[in-house]
Amino acid sequence: MATHRGHDWSRRVNNNNAEDDEEDDPVDTMIKKTGCLNLHYKVQECMADNRDWRKCQDQVTEFRKCIMEYNKRNTQQH
Repeated sequence: MATHRGHDWSRRVNNNNAEDDEEDDPVDTMIKKTGCLNLHYKVQECMADNRDWRKCQDQVTEFRKCIMEYNKRNTQQH
């Protein structure tokens, strides 16, 4: 398992570590604002487990739908 932060497929998610909150990856910070962070983590975990994005299409589709809904809500508000 890699020790650096960021979009490393081998990174395991620990949602209960206060230290991690202080060192948020900028992408994670942006995604957190959408409400889709847990789905993003599911994609990352699938990629770490499978090393093949084709095997993660269910997770990718869920994440994509969440982001699209966020964008739709944001567009309607502006």
